[in-house]
Amino acid sequence: MPSGEFAAIDEERFKAFHWRATLTTGLGVFCDGYDLSSVGIVLPLILASFGHATLSSVQSGALAASALVGAAAGAILFGVLGQKGRKRFYGYDVLILGVAALAQAFAPNLTWLIALRFVLGVGVGADYVLSPMIMAEHANRADRGRALGLGFGTMWPLGALAAALFKLLLDALHTPADLQWRLVLAAGAIPAFSVLYFRRRMPETARYLAKMAGDQAHAARVMEEISGVAAQAPRADDRPFGAVFALHARAILAAAGLWMIYDLVVYPAILFGPSLIARSLGLGPVTFSLLLQLIFVVPASVALSIFVIDRVGRKPLQVGGFLAGAALVSVFGLMQHQLLATPVLALAVFGLFNVALTGPGLVSGAGVLGVELAPTRIRSVAQSITVAGGRIGAAASVFAFPLLFAGIGKAGAYWVIAALALCGAVLTQVLVPETSRISLESITEPAR
Repeated sequence: MPSGEFAAIDEERFKAFHWRATLTTGLGVFCDGYDLSSVGIVLPLILASFGHATLSSVQSGALAASALVGAAAGAILFGVLGQKGRKRFYGYDVLILGVAALAQAFAPNLTWLIALRFVLGVGVGADYVLSPMIMAEHANRADRGRALGLGFGTMWPLGALAAALFKLLLDALHTPADLQWRLVLAAGAIPAFSVLYFRRRMPETARYLAKMAGDQAHAARVMEEISGVAAQAPRADDRPFGAVFALHARAILAAAGLWMIYDLVVYPAILFGPSLIARSLGLGPVTFSLLLQLIFVVPASVALSIFVIDRVGRKPLQVGGFLAGAALVSVFGLMQHQLLATPVLALAVFGLFNVALTGPGLVSGAGVLGVELAPTRIRSVAQSITVAGGRIGAAASVFAFPLLFAGIGKAGAYWVIAALALCGAVLTQVLVPETSRISLESITEPAR
């Protein structure tokens, strides 16, 4: 098929429709950033409320990983459902997020909280499948990376930032501890419910309508709505699912593996950064997180999304980010004691490490590879596999790296993180084609 079959939307400029779609799809990832980070900043209050002095390693791992395991399950479930329609199930993801976030406020004990966070994770996984896929299928080719980067890579740290700010506000208001953690966790329902209406109003994607539903007339109307010009939708893709998946399995598994590596690199950093550096600076974990997001992560994410991901390309951004991350975490392995003796320098190195990892975060961690490396016929399932790979990596790191820290020491664990980052750089260079500024159909055309 010609690469320009969706030229009406591929060649359209980035305009108000795309900004609305970016915000509407990105708020789900904002919820994810808020929900996954908020439990960590109120954990001491949760323990006190439930009468726990400390958590066992199993309890700690279960609380940290429950939402991540739920996300893997939600991704697989909604990946299958997404084959029957993108819009048909869009909105149910944030409905699950909102209800589960609100229910956390009424958790009577730790077991219930873990269970509710698993349900919350199902909503997160569903959103990680549906939102990037819908945004990518609506986007123009020149700005698709910007839309995905701003909508997903940037929204996560903004969600984490919001959680930290809300916690500080409740501290300033002298809110009772038992009420405070419940309010912080429940507030994740606000952005989820606020975007529900707009998600239900999003049009079904022209790519799904033309390629999978066989509704060319409806697809042409959506293309005209986005572009403002009359368009003729291409014919349906009636190839067998299994045959198409076999053609693209290597690329899909590569995307899943790279997201897994990214999470195995970035999540341990979340564990060791605040515990070591914040203490040296005399800061609490909430203030430290706030400082990190404001100074390093959010500005880097915005700048890379706007100026780099489309102009320079996905591969250079991810390869360079992994290499820089490996170098900076190696500095910690070599100079841990010297850095902690000068906490401001330690903060600078750790902040730059987070800036470096923002690159892979905007590519693999934002689900860009999963939606770009698979054709419409199998894109929903392909993205679900990619998301599940990332969430499994994140959950594994939550369980494994504390044990690794205890077994080989923090310096040894830094070298493991550096080695993983190097693997990420090499595998990206070898396994992943460049997809910047190329139509979705042209990316997958050579494999056909």
